[in-house]
Amino acid sequence: MKKIVALVLAALLSFSLFAQAAQEKPASTVVASTAWTAAFADIAGVDNVDFIAPATMTHPPEYEITVGDVQKINDAEYFLYAGYEVMMKSMGTTFKKDESALIRIQTNNSIENVRVQSAKLAAIFGTEAENKIRFATYEEGILDGRRQVAAQGLDKKNVYCHAMQVYLAKDLGLNVVGTFGPAPLTAAQLAEIAKGEIDIIIDNIHNPVAPPALEVSPKSRIVTWRNLPGRGGRGTLEEMVRANIAELLK
Repeated sequence: MKKIVALVLAALLSFSLFAQAAQEKPASTVVASTAWTAAFADIAGVDNVDFIAPATMTHPPEYEITVGDVQKINDAEYFLYAGYEVMMKSMGTTFKKDESALIRIQTNNSIENVRVQSAKLAAIFGTEAENKIRFATYEEGILDGRRQVAAQGLDKKNVYCHAMQVYLAKDLGLNVVGTFGPAPLTAAQLAEIAKGEIDIIIDNIHNPVAPPALEVSPKSRIVTWRNLPGRGGRGTLEEMVRANIAELLK
């Protein structure tokens, strides 16, 4: 009897130690270059994604990386980036990660691109079910905006759009007749605006260059959008896009 009790206790102890070890196993950690790349992981269904460049910067991709940032990236299981960030050029050989741990995505906020990129990430992290839910919410936010744009007749207006914002503008059904940026407006572009009966000019808050257009087209209205979220966390990309739409509908 004592032998049986001892065996049972040993089995229970072994199971307890196994369960404890399973609980103490660290969760997969993901670090992103900016709040924008982190937002794609969020829609993919990945929670608690940290990011390097402060979201409060005017243009986070220009952030200069620090030694502490490098350590944070090297300590993470995965690093998510877009490729154009200044930090990617300055990092050089300081990365101590396998290629499989470096995940590059395309960053524009069109419905199609967000669908493709978030699905790519979801396949890596095994979050496909949550990705479908979160992407559907993101898509519906834009489709709802498209309905409001049509209801107000804004889809009939001539729109001159910053190149970084043209993706959302087209998803909303806006009539984009020309693009500009990120460089300052050229003389040719100003001439095009002057003769084009432009109703709305959509600028980019991260590198605004549209104000000179009002000198040649004073009746135009400038609408300024974001394409990088101003914070991290759950639902940031959808929140930002809805704010852009609200700015357009004012």
